[in-house]
Amino acid sequence: MTSVAELPKARPITPHSILVAQLQQTLKLAQENNIPAQVLDSLAQAVQLAQGLDPYLDDYTTPESSALKALAHKTCKEDWSKRFSDGETVRQLEQEMLSGHLEGQTLKMFVHMTKAKRILEVGMFTGYSALAMAEALPSDGQLVGCEVDPYVAQFAQACFNESPHGNKIVVEVAPALETLHKLAANKESFDLIFIDADKKEYVKYFQTILDNDLLTTDGLICVDNTLLQGQVYLPPEQRTANGEAIAQFNSVVAADPRVEQVLLPIRDGVTLIRRVA
Repeated sequence: MTSVAELPKARPITPHSILVAQLQQTLKLAQENNIPAQVLDSLAQAVQLAQGLDPYLDDYTTPESSALKALAHKTCKEDWSKRFSDGETVRQLEQEMLSGHLEGQTLKMFVHMTKAKRILEVGMFTGYSALAMAEALPSDGQLVGCEVDPYVAQFAQACFNESPHGNKIVVEVAPALETLHKLAANKESFDLIFIDADKKEYVKYFQTILDNDLLTTDGLICVDNTLLQGQVYLPPEQRTANGEAIAQFNSVVAADPRVEQVLLPIRDGVTLIRRVA
């Protein structure tokens, strides 16, 4: 089995991890350019404070299950670039798409807190967040996962099969909007909905969910990547297309009188939305 040391290192993709990397680089440059000791000491303290946060959060968050740990390891070990170049995946994927330990346990806690029995996940990747939430579902609970990529759906299903909670998960392989409309046509509804798919479609996902009553009366929507590497609060000219899409999504949600929301600085940003009208 591949050791942790042999796994490819994930690149910084959250506002905090990007900030840490930039601080570390700034300190290195300062040390190489005879910057006054007082400035170096201040930078070193900033680096120490910043780089300690993520490991501390991991250390004091309930450990992931063995099934989740195995899924994460398998995802990080996979050569996603080769899968795409060989035509096995429909788009370029990367290990950084994995929600990971802290966010997985956060979602799992939300399932416990809301006592959700039916969950919808819009965008599943290799299934880490799906399995984390399924672990909190009752034995008769169900999670419907939307995934557009057949290869990654099969990858996730193989991981689910290794968990005693995997039988709670049903995978729908199709474009997410297509699946949402099918579920709406069947008059289905969900207690908790997690959105983590195509960023440019976030507004459509949100509006389709509310317009078609896919969320139960007291249900909760959780939306991932709503800080998008910090791009949402940078000047528009510094945003990527995805950064601009998320900034627009955040504005749409904030202006919608049907909901109230809170944006949490967990990983790359998680917005919690509940319907009030």
